[in-house]
Amino acid sequence: MNWDWEKLQKQQQGRPGGKPPNFDDFQDQLDKFKKFNLPSWKFIIPIFIVLWIASGFYIVEPDEVGVVKQFGQFNRITTAGPNYHIPFPVESVLTPKVTQIRRIEFGFRSVGTARSNNFQQGVSREVKEESLMLTGDENIVSVQFIVQYMIKDAEEYLFNVNDPEKTLAHASEAAMREIIGKGKIDDALTTGKQEIQAETRVLMQNILDTYETGLSIVAVQMQNVHPPAEVVDAFKDVASAREDKSRFINEAEAYQRDILPNARGEAAHIVNAAQAYKEAKIRQSQGNAARFLSVLTEYSKAKEITRKRLYLETVESVLANPEVEKLIMSSEALKQSVPYLPLEKLPKKQAAPKAKQ
Repeated sequence: MNWDWEKLQKQQQGRPGGKPPNFDDFQDQLDKFKKFNLPSWKFIIPIFIVLWIASGFYIVEPDEVGVVKQFGQFNRITTAGPNYHIPFPVESVLTPKVTQIRRIEFGFRSVGTARSNNFQQGVSREVKEESLMLTGDENIVSVQFIVQYMIKDAEEYLFNVNDPEKTLAHASEAAMREIIGKGKIDDALTTGKQEIQAETRVLMQNILDTYETGLSIVAVQMQNVHPPAEVVDAFKDVASAREDKSRFINEAEAYQRDILPNARGEAAHIVNAAQAYKEAKIRQSQGNAARFLSVLTEYSKAKEITRKRLYLETVESVLANPEVEKLIMSSEALKQSVPYLPLEKLPKKQAAPKAKQ
């Protein structure tokens, strides 16, 4: 097709006032356009067929699988790499990412992200209709958690459930509410989180397997668990009381651990001292008895000598005792001395009470 634009511009420039061309000029150009010959259909159809056949080639990435549909129904699974399917409308292919770990949030939403996108640390808003749950001891607790999951069966994921993510959301929330409803609030707030996460994961997986969603739960992580804002002060008071209780118990146990060993040690010391005193007295008595018997034997052989020896030993022991006040007098002085009885040192007897008349 050949348009004589230069001739048309010259004609326009040659007319006063820049008037447009008349109808005859347009008719000439239209006749020239009708004479333009398009390529033959025998070339267009083969090109179209080649392009249609080439549209069946596709590439599956390493983290994907190819799911081929034939007339809308599942036909086969293809692996990573270049593959081919019969072009549309006979067959079509979907390539879900089966190794990607995805996440979904409950009780909160990360600001600026969708529910199942990456979490922005420290930037979130609470969703009370999802977070508030009732525990087994009839307390209300706010539970925020995330669920990490991945596709384990692409066929089930694409064909068994209309909306697998929505099904996962309902199953996850129901499972967490059931586990929280069986336990106590202390378990959710303190040391029972690991057990709650494990039980919730198992229950979620059972529900998803029952529905044949093709999803696998990787992990359940409780992010923030706390009482509702309306009763936070009361919970703080209860927590403080429990901490005081634990402190008092620890102090009492420490005092007990300190006193009992000392008491046991002192008791053992007294028992050992008593046993030693007992043994000493027994041995001393046995020695005294043996000594007396030996003296008796000697006394029976020589009574005067033995009597005199005993007298001398007694006098010696008395004189050798530094605590006894001693006064030595001759026999003559003893005869001239007047015996003195210290009556003032003797204990006085109390007078007998008079009989009532």
